[in-house]
Amino acid sequence: MGKPVEITINRTRIVIVQGDITEQATDAIVNAANSGLMGGGGVDGAIHRAGGPAILAECKEIVARQGRLPAGKAVITTGGNLKAACVIHTVGPVWRGGMSGEPEILASAWRESLQLADSNGLTSIAFPSISTGVYGYPVVKASAVAMETINTFFRNKATTIQQVVIVLFDTKTYNAYAERIEHSGEERQCDGENTVE
Repeated sequence: MGKPVEITINRTRIVIVQGDITEQATDAIVNAANSGLMGGGGVDGAIHRAGGPAILAECKEIVARQGRLPAGKAVITTGGNLKAACVIHTVGPVWRGGMSGEPEILASAWRESLQLADSNGLTSIAFPSISTGVYGYPVVKASAVAMETINTFFRNKATTIQQVVIVLFDTKTYNAYAERIEHSGEERQCDGENTVE
């Protein structure tokens, strides 16, 4: 098990942990959903199983009202039986080699989830690694998009979100994100120090 790694961006703590996202007691957890919002494998199935039928019932209402959720978008439901009060469902891109807008869609999935948490006044949110399971997005590339999107989001605005926890189930994925966050920290420490007098 990797030890938690964290940095702070503009008063918001970003923490990388290895574990089970369904156990997080944050205000919201993010579900890497499919566009039908009907549950499935991986994180999606685990969240629906742990949260119980109330989550699926709200998902069905959303799909009945607005249709399938496009990739890069996000919606919010109850957390049901989870420790988290809410679940933010987002659809990441299927990896097709990187030339079909996948980085932009993945960035949008992260950004829309953060915006939804902020607009609902939430103070903490937990994310899985979006699109790196059956959707096949390479983990190293996905972690770069995630950290860049997080950096941009928190550097450029005031927000209610005080903590973002990225919860990674397996060691390979944890290591990719932990390495990425450490590089993010190094970059920020350099900011302003390399100025020319």
